[in-house]
Amino acid sequence: MKRTYVVAMTGASGAVYSVRLLEVLLAAGADVYLSISAAAATVLEQELGLAIDLDNFSPADLRLDAGANLKDPKLQAVRSQAGISSELSSVLAVASGEPGRLFYCHYRDQAAPIASGSFLTDGMVICPCSGGTLSAIVHGASANLIHRAAEVHLKERRRLVLVPRETPLSTIYIDNMRHAAAAGAVMLPASPGFYHGVKTIGDLVDFVVGRVCDQLGIANSLIQRWGQ
Repeated sequence: MKRTYVVAMTGASGAVYSVRLLEVLLAAGADVYLSISAAAATVLEQELGLAIDLDNFSPADLRLDAGANLKDPKLQAVRSQAGISSELSSVLAVASGEPGRLFYCHYRDQAAPIASGSFLTDGMVICPCSGGTLSAIVHGASANLIHRAAEVHLKERRRLVLVPRETPLSTIYIDNMRHAAAAGAVMLPASPGFYHGVKTIGDLVDFVVGRVCDQLGIANSLIQRWGQ
């Protein structure tokens, strides 16, 4: 049965984590409903040089179908674990039922499917999760689709993974994380480990993305696990 996840990008540093997460989820055969805040679009351009038009979004804006991905051994392993052929020309330009499809939801579109609990998903990830987004979620101050979708996942008791990257942390931020965890969210800070044979920045990114995938039940070999 095809899995469906919501991925939201908000205005904290660490845009590379979210782009890599999308690559992995799509390669694993999951459908993804993506929402990007205005602040996240600014971070994507500043950190990755990606110019995102939120009103006329195209998957190509995130370069998810770049040819280099086809030679990525970790993505090939994810496809293999999901029973998906590695001979595909793109993780996006394929028929339904193989690699996942990407659906875009404007962050101001409160009529999007993910705004309702009746729209079934297998979980949601906010990566990276800004302090403002975290605060809006824990205090029920829903001001956009991302906040609302997170609220839906909490009330429906579905998996909600929040990936903050802020450091150092104020007591307000720490209290907000505690409240989010108490409400059922998984707090998964972007704090990569160094015990898995790190050679590149990509290895550090994959550590965090792999841990997110573990929480979503996505089989992956993005890192060498402890004891292996």
